Amino acid sequence: MSWLEVHRGEAPLIVAFPHTGTDIPAEIAFTSPWLARKDADWWIDRLYDFAAGLGATMIRTTISRSVIDANRDPSGASLYPGQATTELCPTTTFDGEPLQRPDADEIARRRAIWFDPYHAAIEAEIARLRAIHPKVVLYDAHSIRSHVPRLFDGELPQFNIGTNGGTTCAPALTRAVEAACAATPWSRVIDGRFRGGWTTRHYGRPEQGVHAIQMELACRGYIEEPATFDEGHWPTPYDEARAAPMRDALAQILTACLNFAGAPE
Repeated sequence: MSWLEVHRGEAPLIVAFPHTGTDIPAEIAFTSPWLARKDADWWIDRLYDFAAGLGATMIRTTISRSVIDANRDPSGASLYPGQATTELCPTTTFDGEPLQRPDADEIARRRAIWFDPYHAAIEAEIARLRAIHPKVVLYDAHSIRSHVPRLFDGELPQFNIGTNGGTTCAPALTRAVEAACAATPWSRVIDGRFRGGWTTRHYGRPEQGVHAIQMELACRGYIEEPATFDEGHWPTPYDEARAAPMRDALAQILTACLNFAGAPE
């Protein structure tokens, strides 16, 4: 499964990347290949590549979220009832542009090929690390444009911490991550517009030693956001100099996760 990347570490931290992929299998047709890649979490796996040096396990799918979204409820239930969102196999982009109309059989096929193995890998790594650590943190790494009017009003805070109302991790982990964010010059919110997707909600079992937390970054923190998000201007290139302060901040955030995981009960 060349599309599934698993880097195993020994520290009690898993960093998951469900939305950085841009691969589209040849048999799947979209209205536009660019639209099918438009809403990727651009360059997030590169932004966090230092995590291997912290001993973290990293799990990534290279498949585009428009093929199948590894962070949606596989039952098809909305994670945000009453609010605009995208589906397990998105029919539109975040901006409402049409993508595809897969039938139930096609959705089931994609789930079996890509969704299920990705989550089987997460389950396996949680079990492996829980066998040697009393607590494990699953950190789901994301990003999104700062302004997406169909999804939220105004400008998104820089750090969007998701714990589904405090149910997916211990309060001490939330406090530790928020404190690391507060030490930066950037804005933050806990359980705002993004409260954690299916990954965070499904695996967060703090009573069993598995603490899941989502971090949704506004893209402006590490790349230039253009005035218009059309095919000629988006995505913008990864800029190491611009990303460096954010990488430093994220290193402190992941270190806070590790310190939490290593703290006595």
